[in-house]
Amino acid sequence: MPTCNGCGKEFGPSGFASHVAQFEEALPGVFDLDRSGRRAWDEEDGGDNDGDDDEDDGGEPAAPIQFGGAFCDEDLAMGGEVIGEKHVGGAGGAEEGEMDEEDEEDEEVEGNIDYDNGPGLEPPPDPAPPPLPVAQEDDNDPEIAPPTGRAHVERALRQEVHVRHFPSPRAGEALQRTEPTFGTYNKGLHDDGESDNAFAPFESERDFQIARWAKMRGPGSTAFDELLKIPGVREDLGLSFKNTREINKVIDEKLPSSRPRFRCKEVLVAGEVFDVYYRDALECVKALYGDPNFAADLVYTPEQHYADADQTVRMYHDMHTGKWWWDTQKVVERASPGATIVPVIISSDKTRLTQFKGKSAYPVYMTIGNIPKDIRRKPSQQGQILLAYLPTTSLPHIKNKAARRRTVANLYHACMRKILSSIKEPGDSGVEMASGDGIVRRCHPIFAAHVGDYPEQVLVTGVKYGECPCCDVPRDELGDDHDIQYPFRDLNAAMNALNIADSFLRAQACSDLRIKPIHQPYWLDLPYANIFFSITPDILHQLYQGVVKHLVSWVKTAYSQNEIDARCRRLPPGHHVRVFTKGISSLYQLTGREHADICRILLGLIIDMPLPGGASPARLVRAVRAVLDFLYLAQYPVHTEHTLALLDDALDRFHANKGIFEDLGVRESWGIPKLHFLKHYARLIRRLGTADNFNTEYTERLHIDMAKDAYEATNSKDEFPQMMLWLERREKIFRHEKFIAWCLAGRPPLTSSRLVDMQPPPDRIKMTKHPSKKLVRFEALANDYGAPFFVEALARYTVSHCHPEYSNAQVDAASDFDFPFRSVSVYHKAKFWLGDVNFHRLSSDEFDVVHATPSRRTKRGRIVDGQFDTVLVNDGDGMYIGVA
Repeated sequence: MPTCNGCGKEFGPSGFASHVAQFEEALPGVFDLDRSGRRAWDEEDGGDNDGDDDEDDGGEPAAPIQFGGAFCDEDLAMGGEVIGEKHVGGAGGAEEGEMDEEDEEDEEVEGNIDYDNGPGLEPPPDPAPPPLPVAQEDDNDPEIAPPTGRAHVERALRQEVHVRHFPSPRAGEALQRTEPTFGTYNKGLHDDGESDNAFAPFESERDFQIARWAKMRGPGSTAFDELLKIPGVREDLGLSFKNTREINKVIDEKLPSSRPRFRCKEVLVAGEVFDVYYRDALECVKALYGDPNFAADLVYTPEQHYADADQTVRMYHDMHTGKWWWDTQKVVERASPGATIVPVIISSDKTRLTQFKGKSAYPVYMTIGNIPKDIRRKPSQQGQILLAYLPTTSLPHIKNKAARRRTVANLYHACMRKILSSIKEPGDSGVEMASGDGIVRRCHPIFAAHVGDYPEQVLVTGVKYGECPCCDVPRDELGDDHDIQYPFRDLNAAMNALNIADSFLRAQACSDLRIKPIHQPYWLDLPYANIFFSITPDILHQLYQGVVKHLVSWVKTAYSQNEIDARCRRLPPGHHVRVFTKGISSLYQLTGREHADICRILLGLIIDMPLPGGASPARLVRAVRAVLDFLYLAQYPVHTEHTLALLDDALDRFHANKGIFEDLGVRESWGIPKLHFLKHYARLIRRLGTADNFNTEYTERLHIDMAKDAYEATNSKDEFPQMMLWLERREKIFRHEKFIAWCLAGRPPLTSSRLVDMQPPPDRIKMTKHPSKKLVRFEALANDYGAPFFVEALARYTVSHCHPEYSNAQVDAASDFDFPFRSVSVYHKAKFWLGDVNFHRLSSDEFDVVHATPSRRTKRGRIVDGQFDTVLVNDGDGMYIGVA
């Protein structure tokens, strides 16, 4: 009788075939044998993350890959071999300190993570309790107020916007009002009745602030415990806890959880066991949608924004101003009027946790498009949620190269399909959700975008490495004929090919479409999803780490590197301009920030530099300028049809002048996927909003908080359970801090907006209380500060200030006098506010610094160059930019 290699059970011939067919659905790609015995993965494949083709490495045919474990048991009709429940040890690590009772330590971590070994990656969530109606005093209470989020977004733009609302009056319809989220949080916090202590379960404000500092900002647990053990410290501070363990106990047992708990399942791949840590996707959507901190800013319906009253110049910024939300709302409204679309945005990227040990993590993040981008992109606002840690294995124990790559792709999609399965049915039929203000709407969580770098885009879409993940352009024509517009890939054709049951025929059909025969990609059954339109522009990896990186290397090849480095060293210090004292030719492994610094000076370096052989550099300068124009235009926070036309024009100018690199022998072909993807920017911005909605720079920043810092808080042994426990505690502290602020503010019905709270500071310019130098003689100002006309300018300013009615000639005549002093105080820097209350901000609402520092010598005698920034001052007669 045949025996299953995965679970070890014996079956009859027909029973074994049925068992394999069911087993294959859980993690595909293992028993993909066609009728002739060949495997689909032995076909030539376009590549993987390392860019090589998926050719068979010439060895023996790959043996069937064994899959098993609790991760796979959902689809097993008769169960199967279940990997025993994993015992988590050493979970305290640096977070818990060195604990004496190991059993208690293990139990503590396991209490915060659900280890599932039964059927299913995740059981269906408990039915939501019926909404609690708010008590009404009489029958004449006003109806549910309209949402305020759109108005806040419009005010944040700081310019006049002409809005066309979605025509259906029922779109985003409110069904009923329940108790606001902070109200239910308060009940969960005080099960035994109300308390006058806003900081409960902490005994005092000092108790909470020190606990918050210890968990969010403080040193390791061991150092904090040693601090509290110093005689008198705990007593003088009046703390109710004596060590970190007691703080953790309060957080774990008495603070309600605002976000779903992590779960863990194991997957068996060819004899190796890997863990999948995840949260329920639907519960994560509810947590983000129902967060009271976002209630004043949530957007519930799509809109069309225009810059003119005639509605001819369309504007795009946040996701609700793009065409995708508008078109999806129309389709959903036809089927079930009154829907509220909740765009689901997924980000994934593998990252290293250590420099030398080789440990890595594969976080998956989730956010929703209803939250404005100015909130989503700030980690401090908690607008993104960690959805899962995927297995990071490259399956080295699978010796067949093609089989290994195909299995890695199938493992990724199987994990993502299971994790996102909970939003499949609600995306189609809707589910009632309450926002933070207690308003219940029928929401449809719909997958809208997947944010990632190019290897991630290839993995997600299933296209072959080196091809465009969006359109049908042939691989050998990526850089040719920019004017030719290839259509986006046909989703229906891809779905039909991927749904073919016979593995050999499926592989043939996928090969014709130039996609990989992945078994059931995670987006295959998600309602209203089109993965080829869901790949987003990426400023960091596509532009700075892609096109700009190539451009800098081309320039260094075309010109003399010694001359480029010499020009870098000769640049004077300037505002926001980095001086590369050793040049740029020797730099390697540059970050996005360093490429941004190079872009600020690149055009100035080559503007008049002759090419070798006396060739004219005009075309090369035009090409560099075109790329830089595209780079900065793509980062606009608000786009119009005019700016998108400029974006396409910049790309056209580059393609018109790129031949200079071929003439110089720098490039022979232009088959660069990241360069080709630039032609899709304008279309995708119109569809999903501006590129700053989806920059992978935000994902890289999330890695610090949710992966790297979390790993540093562990003992580096079985780290993922400890990392998730550390993250859950931080999330609880963050929510409790917001709850305390709400209580101290008088428990208003709605929290204030995160977008329009930013008011102009009372002082637009900040300077130190005392000058940098108290007395500097007029002669020193001329010699050291480069201000030879300071005395004359001060005399003119004094006369014009005392006599504003004087003409210029009168000011000149009256300025011939001597001051009764020969020295003045000097400030070497001043901070000034960047924002503007009448127009959308160019950068941020933070302060910037202007320098006026003379050269000086260090203690070692080294000369440090001075820095004098150029400042344009708007005296009231200038326009917005300060120039008349």
